[in-house]
Amino acid sequence: MAINSLRSVRSIVSLRKMSTSSAKVLSKPDSTRDINGSKRPEPRESASMMDIGTRRVFSEDHDIFRQTARRFIQEEIVPYHAQWEIDGQCWEKAGHMGLLGIATPEEQGGLGGDFLTSSIVIDELSYANCSGPGWVIHSDIIMPYILHHGTPEQIQKFLPAMTAGKCIGAIAMTEPGAGSDLQSIRTNAKKDGNDYILNGSKVFITNGYMSDLVIVVAVTNPQAKTAAHGISLFLVEEGMKGFIKGKKLKKMGLKAQDTAELFFEDVRLPKSALLGEENKGFYYLMSELPQERLIIGMMAMASCEYMFEETRKYVKERKAFGKTLSKVQVIQHQLAELKTEIAIGRAFIDQCLEIHNTRGLDSSTASMAKYWASDIQNKVADCCVQLHGGWGYMQEYGICRSYTDARVQKIYGGSNEVLKGLIARQIVMD
Repeated sequence: MAINSLRSVRSIVSLRKMSTSSAKVLSKPDSTRDINGSKRPEPRESASMMDIGTRRVFSEDHDIFRQTARRFIQEEIVPYHAQWEIDGQCWEKAGHMGLLGIATPEEQGGLGGDFLTSSIVIDELSYANCSGPGWVIHSDIIMPYILHHGTPEQIQKFLPAMTAGKCIGAIAMTEPGAGSDLQSIRTNAKKDGNDYILNGSKVFITNGYMSDLVIVVAVTNPQAKTAAHGISLFLVEEGMKGFIKGKKLKKMGLKAQDTAELFFEDVRLPKSALLGEENKGFYYLMSELPQERLIIGMMAMASCEYMFEETRKYVKERKAFGKTLSKVQVIQHQLAELKTEIAIGRAFIDQCLEIHNTRGLDSSTASMAKYWASDIQNKVADCCVQLHGGWGYMQEYGICRSYTDARVQKIYGGSNEVLKGLIARQIVMD
């Protein structure tokens, strides 16, 4: 279906208003956060936990953008998502509709919205049960590295193209022998005159196969007093000699999402490919990871709300032993437990979202959000599949895809076991 250009312009105009509108909303008392004279309800109070017009952290301007995002996803992604598991995806339409680079300032090539606005795209992809588009990693993980640590030349070269969907971004941290422990990476970049020679391999890289630009984490000083003092970040572009994309990986879930191996064989990088200062890469990673972990928590809670509503609908229609499942008391109790836990999680995630939108979220709280929400997501997925019975095990049912997609949430972005250690470190520190 062709994109209506007027609708695209309206979405971007309303988006640009939101950066100011959201700041005003956040500074006012809760009584101003209303719709038609009433306070905005929380999802638990609404007919559906995915209703537009809920959650006090948002404004009516955000609702307008959510309507645009939801409509686009339903028209341009949902019908083709299954085929994307085979063929890949299209990005430029998303850029044209203003769904990429939302929280990047206009003067740096983005759309000038806030993180609250960007979070709407995260929600809506989960509400549509569409895990394929790697827009979130591209816009809210990759682009901030360049925005915060890039030179003016790097910002000008990459960010406008990334907002337009013409340059797809990825970040290459994980290696076959180094997952959550970033200080154990072996990929290295050795100085050769004014250049660097990059060698190594990465695995489990989202957007890796389609990528036009990859932020690569590499060791530049193996003799540093600690590994953290000897890591740098580099911008590696598609077509550079020695940059080889391996196969797309076959996964348990997220099957429509591009995940690949990447190899670097004597890739010659000019000094201009260094992102930020040499040997400061680990500190850049630590400064950006809280947002990544919050995003995973946000995805988890939105997925929980989707799974709950799908299951509510199913048990109200499905009959067994002469009555619908929703009339069975044990199932009613399970639904009550699920909704309560999801409501608690939503309250915490929205609190984190509000804090992060105004002043940034600390690492410990972001770790709590990621680990707790992804644990709940997996619990909800397991219970919802069970309530669907045999049909819950069928790929044609959305709840089955949600179940397999959920499992990795406890692994990437720092495994939940590692994050508990980070939280504990802050608790017991002197």
